[in-house]
This record gives sequence, structure tokens and C-alpha cells, in this order.
Amino acid sequence: MALSARPEAPLGAQVEPTGVSFRVWAPGADAVHVAVLTPGAPSLARWSPDPGNLLVRDERGTWSGFVPGAAESWEYRFWTKGPGGQGFKRDPRARELESGAYPDCNCIVRAADSYPWHDAAFRAPAFNDLIIYQLHVGVFYAQRGNIDIRANRVSKFLDVVDRIDYLASLGVNAIQPLPVVEWQGIASRGYNNTDFFSPEMDCCVAPDELADYLPRLNALLRKKGFADLEPADVQDQVGQLKALVDLCHIHGIAVIADVVYNHGGGPFDDQSMRFFDRPANHQWWDRDSYFVAGDGWAGGRIFDYSADDVRQFLIDNARMYLDEFHVDGLRYDEVTVIHRSGGDRFCRDITGTLRYQKPSAIQIAEYWDWDAATPVADGGLGFDASWDDKLRNAVRGAIAAAAGGASAPVDLNPVRDALGRRPGFPAAWKSVIHLENHDLVDADRGDPGEIRPRVPALACWTDRRNWYARSRSRVATGLLMTAPGIPMLFMGQEFLEDKPWHNSPSHPEYFIYWAGLDADPAMRDFLRFVKELCWLRRRHPALRGEACNPYYVHNDDRVLAFHRWLETQGRDVIVVASLKESTYWNYGLPLPAGGVWHEVFNSDAYDSMPGDGRYNPNAAGNLFGLAADGPPLSGWPVSARVVIPANGLLVFARDRGDQVGAPA
Repeated sequence: MALSARPEAPLGAQVEPTGVSFRVWAPGADAVHVAVLTPGAPSLARWSPDPGNLLVRDERGTWSGFVPGAAESWEYRFWTKGPGGQGFKRDPRARELESGAYPDCNCIVRAADSYPWHDAAFRAPAFNDLIIYQLHVGVFYAQRGNIDIRANRVSKFLDVVDRIDYLASLGVNAIQPLPVVEWQGIASRGYNNTDFFSPEMDCCVAPDELADYLPRLNALLRKKGFADLEPADVQDQVGQLKALVDLCHIHGIAVIADVVYNHGGGPFDDQSMRFFDRPANHQWWDRDSYFVAGDGWAGGRIFDYSADDVRQFLIDNARMYLDEFHVDGLRYDEVTVIHRSGGDRFCRDITGTLRYQKPSAIQIAEYWDWDAATPVADGGLGFDASWDDKLRNAVRGAIAAAAGGASAPVDLNPVRDALGRRPGFPAAWKSVIHLENHDLVDADRGDPGEIRPRVPALACWTDRRNWYARSRSRVATGLLMTAPGIPMLFMGQEFLEDKPWHNSPSHPEYFIYWAGLDADPAMRDFLRFVKELCWLRRRHPALRGEACNPYYVHNDDRVLAFHRWLETQGRDVIVVASLKESTYWNYGLPLPAGGVWHEVFNSDAYDSMPGDGRYNPNAAGNLFGLAADGPPLSGWPVSARVVIPANGLLVFARDRGDQVGAPA
């Protein structure tokens, strides 16, 4: 006997007042059952499905049923029968999976509204105000007292919570974790997703571990005036990921989810969404309900973007992040693959749907095929912003050239050109600019030759902590944080991390070196430099605006200057960067306008700091600012005599900036 169907219910498992509705898309299946268990009952792996739990098929191939009395935390699995056989299948839309048995595990019924949110007052930053921090949850941070416990243990969502105060103080206002949904194994970058709606169980703590975490979570809530969380609020995986987002929000930090819609991960197991209908004589390269035939991408399978139900599956996944997890945007992995695989309509569908649903949520594409499509242009693929490597390549090229020594030629023209708007970008802020990212500095690349050095290693090949490495790294980071676009830092970049990263907890030699903040003065100095640089960007709206004129380049002198301003308010800013290995004590610098310019930032102040809160007492700079009353120079109306520190970055402004700063 078939279960009573409720075809208007959402797909997946939906908690109702008197039970749970189950719906799943399996157009090629001959029959689909659902097997359900109350919490604590014997595992489904030892069961066959109850013939009474047969679902009802509609004309689109969606199977539906309703189980009276079922509820939150009940476990279930589908049992599919098709031309190629029969067996258990996990729900492709399962909100949570049974921990510890993956991939032969049950799905868990989770209601969308089971977490007590505290973030009603939070508003995500405007897109052009974003400063993004990219991290990998599994290896980012985990500490008990003074002991680093990351080795051979995946770091957890709630471990990241321990760094929220740190991130808020740093001045970033958005984090972008690498993908956080379920994959096979404990070591992964996160781009081999197998269960798209379920949090990665290895990044969650078991209920018996919560006693160690809950006091710290509640201390953060109390500091902001909120009531405590109860153990039941975070004992499940969904609650723990929601708690991370919630606590970020009440500390002023947006969360951008990294999603993989270009392919399904792998290897797929027999109970996965792959060949969900159990077709006859299927081979790995065959198409099925969700995926197209062919060689796939990055070890997985490319989605069939021509199928309405596949597009809806992915759109519903994105909507889940916005609705149920309150995230503030999505970063879409390798949209280039989607475009090349016939997915342009899908891109427009998903971006349009999400923009209608939550206009404040930014949608960022990783896209590299610029000659073929315009992901951010009007009439393009619909994304708000895109990763952009032009500034990254130019700055890294200049730093690498400067590392050749005082006599090496350094061409700053590519940096100048990268400060202008790229064709296809209607606005400068639509570029997400960065010097490092998870791909670029990944120690787990198949070809070691593909691993790019982190900035300090690029800045000095022989000694990653000497003055040359420190000062050039400051110039590179200073250019990133003062350029047009949305700047993004990769974890550890803010304190001079010089090693590539690795996604496995069994490689502690690649962990970002948090202990260095106690042991290494250079790391502490650099952290303060980046912190004050982030807050400088937040204080001066011209640094977040559209206007930029890189008006002065002198390659022989290794000096670059550019002008930032607001079209309606002025509030002009001048940025001066030098990769000269000696100080200019009386440099003739052309300026676009006369009058007084305050020196509001000097990278030299952050080198060899005394350690008592003071800046470098030997810093070379312009303490009393500039009086731009010199004669015309290089085609500009006025000039000033300027002290430019060796390998230094200076910022001059018409005013001291808005009164915002790091949290106390």
C-alpha cells in the first residue's frame, strides 16, 4: 500500500504538524520507498524497506509520501528500485546525515527553524564595503588553552567561533569558508561535494563534546547582551553551523558560502545521488538524472543544466543557504565550467532568483574565460562580482622582480594598468582582488610546480623574515587594501604566513602558525599593520569607491602613485608605493591638487616595533603631512617634497577619516 502523498510539500524531508512529508525526484525509477526510524532504533542498514512505505509518483517523476507521527531527529533512507537493481539511497536533499558511518549512513529529519537566531539586527555590508577573509574550517584553528589540537583532528565549526573576536578586531567584515557540505573522507579542499544539503559531519562535534564549547559560545553571546544557547540548540550538525553564522553576525561579520554547482564530487558511492534511479548497465561516464555523460570535471560529474529539475535542485540548495543558514552571499566555484557546459541559462536563473529573494546577498563568480562571456556585465550571467587576477598577477610580478635585488628592473606599469577597471566590469567593486587564495598556495596540488609561493616567500627567496621580505610584503598588502575592488585575504596572510596550506589534519607542517603571534615579533608587527590597514580602508570611503587614477609611475625610481576620491564628496586619498631599497628623503612627487595632505598611513611604522604599543621610532615619513605648494611636475599642477621610506607604502588624505575603528 502506498503512503498518502502531499505533492505540494518541498522536496526532501519536511516536518509537518502531524508527521513528516518525504519527496524525492527519481524519474527513471520503477519504485521508491522510504524507510524511517525513531531516534535510537536499530540501524536501517540491517533492514529492508517496509512495503507500506512506497511513495507515490507524479508525472514529473517525483515520488511523495507522508509518514504520520514522524518528527524532528527521526532517521530515514530511500530505497530505490530500477532497471539496474535496488538498494538504499541517501536523500540528495538531506539536511543532516548520521555521524560516524558515512557513506552507509541514515539521513536525519531536520526542521528549518529549529535554531534560536540572535541576528535580527544584523545587516550585511554594502558590496563595495566588503573585506573578505577566506579560510578552510577543517585546518583553520583548534586550541585548548595553550595547546594546538589540530594535528590528526579536523577543526570544527565551533572552533572557528573561538576566532570571531580576532576576526572582528582585524577589521574584515566577511568570512568565506571553503565549501562546508559533506564529502568523503576527512581531508578535502571541499570541492568534491557528495551530499549538497548536509554540513560536513567531520567539522561538527559530538553532543558529549559540547560541554567544552558551550561556555565559550555563551560568553560571546553574553558580551553582546544575548541569552545563552542551550545544549539542544547546537547538539546537531545543522545547529552548529548556524551558531557559527549567528555569532559572526552579532559581531558584525557577514558569511559568504562557497558553493560547487559546476560538478558533483567524487568518488560517488552506491548510496549517493549518482545513478539515483538505478538504471541498467550504467558505467561511470554515463549520464543519469542529475549529470551529463562524458569525462566530467575535477574527478566529478558535470550537472545537466538542460534539465529543469536539476537546475531547481541547485537553486533550492542556494536558497537553503540564504533562508535556513542566514548566509550573506555565495561564491560560485568555477563558473567557467558551467558556462562551457551549457549552463548560461542556469546562471541567470539562479542569480535572478536569489537577487529577488535577498538583494543584499552578494553573488561572486570564480570565472576565467573572459573572452567568452561576461559574468558581471549587464546582460551577462547575472553575478554581482567576480574573482579577478589582474592586480594579483601584477603585484606579485612586481614583488618577484624586486626580490632580484636593488639593480633588478621592476616594471610597475602592469600594477598601474591593473588599478583601472577591467573591460566587462561595469563597476570597480565588481572585482574581487587578492594576492593569495586556496588554489594558488595549496600544498596539495598534484603538480608541485603549480604551487605558488606565499607573499613573504615571493618577496625574499632566501629569508622569509628579513627586512626585505617584511617590507615588500607590506607594500604588496598595502596595494591590495587600497586598490579599487573587494579585497580578500587568505588565512594567515594577515600575519606573514610564508608556508603553503594543506587541507589534511595529518599534515601539521602546513598549518598556519598561530603560535608565531607569541613567538615571532615580525608576525605580530605584520598583524598590526594589516589590522590598521583594514580599518584605514573602512575609515576612508574613497578607498571603497569607484574613482582611481594611477597618475604617476617611475620605473627607474620604483615609485607608483594613485589618486582615489568620491565623485560627490571629494575626500581625496593619495597612495604612494615604493619598491626602492633605500629611502627617498626629498622626493619630488606630483600631486593632482594643492593644499594640505595628511599622512594617515605609513607602512614603515610597523617594522621592528618596540613591543609596547608604540610604532617604529625610526620610521621614515611625513609626520606633519604635506603642503602641496610646489611647482607643476610631470604634467600635474602642483608637487611636494616627500619622504618615501624604502620598500614603503604611504597614504595621504584630505581628512583623518570617519570615526570607526577596531572593537575594544
